[in-house]
Amino acid sequence: MNNSKGVVYKRQQLILEYLKKYKTARVDDLSREFSISPITIRRDLELFQEKGIVNRFHGGATLTDGLLDDDPSLSESAQKYELEKHAIAQKAASLVNDRDTIFINSSSTALLILHYLKNKHVIVITNNGKALQVPKDPSVELVLTGGEIYDRKQSMVGEYATHLLCRVTAVKSFLGVGGISANAGITTFVLQETAINELMLKRCSGPTYIVADHSKIGKENNFLSGTISEISCLITDTKADVHQLNLLREKGVDIITVDPLEKN
Repeated sequence: MNNSKGVVYKRQQLILEYLKKYKTARVDDLSREFSISPITIRRDLELFQEKGIVNRFHGGATLTDGLLDDDPSLSESAQKYELEKHAIAQKAASLVNDRDTIFINSSSTALLILHYLKNKHVIVITNNGKALQVPKDPSVELVLTGGEIYDRKQSMVGEYATHLLCRVTAVKSFLGVGGISANAGITTFVLQETAINELMLKRCSGPTYIVADHSKIGKENNFLSGTISEISCLITDTKADVHQLNLLREKGVDIITVDPLEKN
């Protein structure tokens, strides 16, 4: 990221932190708080609205309910990448067609895909308990796997969840991961979720997508969820390590990179 983009990114992160704290922000207040021109503030809020993060009103904006809530299961560093996650989720949603049945796992990035599925009749099968709290288009049908609740992430795991997944098929799967590397494959820090992720890959008849911000690229966690050969495409952001992406390409993985500072 060049210097100008770095400045923009840091500014937008400050505005997002303000919105997370106060939920509503007026342009004049943000301008005074951060010594930024109102025109620049409005431009940033327009981008946030484009990505569904805020709802604009005359003179300010309100945070969309639930979208930037802090997740206690995530590290402080992992909570920094809201713009990247939204951009990745928005791109992923654009790859879903009308009448598709898709898998979404317990990832916070994958969960955001629900927000961007508009005017499409889609069946979403997920083990993510937080999906019940996400506003979604009426044309989207949500199917929960059921199972034991892994409290730290509100994900559904165990025999009941795998029993359901063994009996359904999706045409696309969208999995978030703890890490992905050409050497280790896709990994997670939650042992209980490996069986779910494995089935969402195996029970998918079409492309399998990994949705992961740059902090996950080249990272390896304790537990293997799938091999690189099972992945069709990685959707990540433009800050991902180029060398790591090239290694994945050499393994046959298609790469889509999105710029979180650009409107879609």
